Amino acid sequence: MSENRKPQVKEINISHEMRTSFLDYAMSVIVSRALPDVRDGLKPVHRRILYAMNDLGMTAEKAYKKSARIVGEVIGKYHPHGDSAVYETMVRMAQDFNFRYMLVDGHGNFGSVDGDSAAAMRYTEARMSKISMELVRDINKNTIDYKDNYDGSEREPVVLPARFPNLLVNGATGIAVGMATNIPPHQLGEVIDGVLAVSKNPEITIAELMETVQGPDFPTAGQILGRSGIRKAYETGRGSVIIRAKVEIEEKSNGKETIIVHEIPYQVNKAKLIEKIAELVRDKKIDGITDLRDESDRNGMRIVMEIRRDANANVILNNLYKQTALQTSFGINMLALVDGQPKVLNLKEVLYHYLNHQKVVIRRRTQFELEKAEARAHILEGLRIALDHLDEVITLIRNSQTTDIARTGLMEQFSLSEKQAQAILDMRLQRLTGLEREKIEEEYKGLVALIAELKAILADEEKVLDIIREELQEIKERFNDTRRTEIVAGGVEMIEDEDLIPEENIVISLTHNGYIKRLPASTYRSQKRGGRGIQGMGTNENDFVEHLLTTSTHNTILFFTNKGKVYRAKGYEIPEFSRTAKGIPIINLLEIDKGEWINAMIPVQEFSDDNFLFFTTKQGISKRSPLSSFGNIRTSGLIAVNLRDGDELISVKLTDGSKDIIIGTKNGMLIHFPETDVRSMGRTATGVKGISLDEDDEVVGMEILNEGFDVLVVTRNGYGKRTPKSEYRVQSRGGKGLRTTTITDKTGPVMAIKTVSGDEDIMVITASGVLIRMATGGISQFGRYAQGVRLIRLGDEENVSTVAIVEKEEIEEEHEEHEENEEVVAEISQSEEEE
Repeated sequence: MSENRKPQVKEINISHEMRTSFLDYAMSVIVSRALPDVRDGLKPVHRRILYAMNDLGMTAEKAYKKSARIVGEVIGKYHPHGDSAVYETMVRMAQDFNFRYMLVDGHGNFGSVDGDSAAAMRYTEARMSKISMELVRDINKNTIDYKDNYDGSEREPVVLPARFPNLLVNGATGIAVGMATNIPPHQLGEVIDGVLAVSKNPEITIAELMETVQGPDFPTAGQILGRSGIRKAYETGRGSVIIRAKVEIEEKSNGKETIIVHEIPYQVNKAKLIEKIAELVRDKKIDGITDLRDESDRNGMRIVMEIRRDANANVILNNLYKQTALQTSFGINMLALVDGQPKVLNLKEVLYHYLNHQKVVIRRRTQFELEKAEARAHILEGLRIALDHLDEVITLIRNSQTTDIARTGLMEQFSLSEKQAQAILDMRLQRLTGLEREKIEEEYKGLVALIAELKAILADEEKVLDIIREELQEIKERFNDTRRTEIVAGGVEMIEDEDLIPEENIVISLTHNGYIKRLPASTYRSQKRGGRGIQGMGTNENDFVEHLLTTSTHNTILFFTNKGKVYRAKGYEIPEFSRTAKGIPIINLLEIDKGEWINAMIPVQEFSDDNFLFFTTKQGISKRSPLSSFGNIRTSGLIAVNLRDGDELISVKLTDGSKDIIIGTKNGMLIHFPETDVRSMGRTATGVKGISLDEDDEVVGMEILNEGFDVLVVTRNGYGKRTPKSEYRVQSRGGKGLRTTTITDKTGPVMAIKTVSGDEDIMVITASGVLIRMATGGISQFGRYAQGVRLIRLGDEENVSTVAIVEKEEIEEEHEEHEENEEVVAEISQSEEEE
């Protein structure tokens, strides 16, 4: 080397070089490793495994082969990476708790939902599953492109034909450089129906598609809370859904409860879940679980938790949802490769790209079959010419010295192509029989018809779509199964999009033992006063309906408890049941503590500063707070009023700040004062005295008294009356009030104080669950000292438990006469004296 020669040094910008090199590396990872193709839903390693198995003949109808043989084929020809990575991928494709529709049919130990590893590849065996055969179907008909493998010695597919939409059906998870994908699995039939819907209506909206594709369907089933996260993911490509385990609570004959888990959220390790629960119980973070065991077997999952007799299983379950993987969040990120570039896709775009892929596959397959048919028809045309000139052909061949001379002679004498001439030379003598000649004619005619049909398909996109629809429908019929994951209304923390919830008037009932349900308001029909009533609710012997209100499905319901706390739920979040069903425990909706129960329910349409909540306790304490103070209520509830020792919250009312308030007591006293007598206070304030009580008396109700309204009094034994507002003069808060009814053994103490205009209905509910609906206008007006009339006939040891005001409804006349219509008038007190 010359001493004068300078060393070869290339000057580069280090920042530019780092940026360029890193982007090259990042794109390599994105395209060649981490992200699935939108067309077949497979990452390169999955595609190579299936292609290698198909190439080796390890199809669904063949015998199982050693996994090590498959892994060796894949890493030797297509995937120059570690054998463990390839085997782990293949194992996942064979696990029914990871893949919604398994692409590999495994034989041997392929791991478990407890996190157990699969046996070594030298022990396990595998083959393609039946449904994975649909991913490679028609692969030999020039339907897809091929590319060189890593060393140029083999060819591998760029994408598989994928005769079903695998990207959504089995989902995908992958972490690339600077981006990640997390697509949940779906139910096959729903996704195919979605593709069919897009094929029939390219302008279809995502909201319309969601009528078909309901949401993710996980192999481990479970429950998805709400549709808002699903809708966001389908509209934008990104969203999050809450998955819960499927749990039931069983009550044993000895009164103890048992929590049984049948299904867990997707990708949750069952063994670690049980270990976490045991740890929480050991550390006293969850109290009340006395035994925890795993009874899962080949028939299904079963995790059993026995609950201490004095503990509430629903409270424990809510804590488990909070602190363990019994409830998880699945972040959806629908990122896939489109034309080799990563792109976040919404639901319609995924289905659209798959449909376009299928159009390409069908066109290429049709073109392949057309060329094959035309080539065969070309040969048959030559054979037909030879059969028509049989003697001349035989003479020409016999007089030719060599095959080449005979071929050339045939081409020149009969204007044949080289392939046709060769086919004539290769023809067996048996083809000269009459029957064989007829077969050639029939085959030729069939090919002519087939060629015309194939050309028609290539010329008409609608025919291509019809083929796609027909073949997708056939796959759906073969492989479709039922949906596993249930989509349920979200809990209090999962606020739904109300645009998807129909707005309707509903009746919400809550029993003394805490069972809640909703019904359409039209369920109850009016009856005349004195009727026997209809069975309004199924209850236990020791249970009865305690609270009843009418509202809308879109309104917020505020639940106030005896301990002065407030919880919230939307009307539509309360489950709907039949008229005679008892409903579900309210603890399933609200995180109510032990010894706490609901004492008031208020429907709210909007939380504004102009409205107030007026509180009254059993000891006669009243408080007024702005409604806006209750706009943000946590799942665990908020303090609504600070109570004194031994006191309980009795009633809460929504006001506009200028109402008149009445407070009634068990012994028949009532005070009437303006709400402004009670100043506005903070949410946690205790309040001031609303009414002074005798030692044996307590508050039974507090109401707003508007102009033109009457005071309705109902006693425990079913007597009631209306008294005009004018009979109750306004007093200052804190006094004893006025006498509102005469209490006797026949009437019993006052059970309810209501205010009515006469244009509404009331519902009177007994402790045994019997309900009667009547118009308040049918209840006569009497003075403050009158006992009133019988509103409902009661059986022995039966009494009124609840009275609720409901909207007016047209009265449906009863066919039977009410015997007591005349009798009740005689029961009115004959001496109505003014105070």
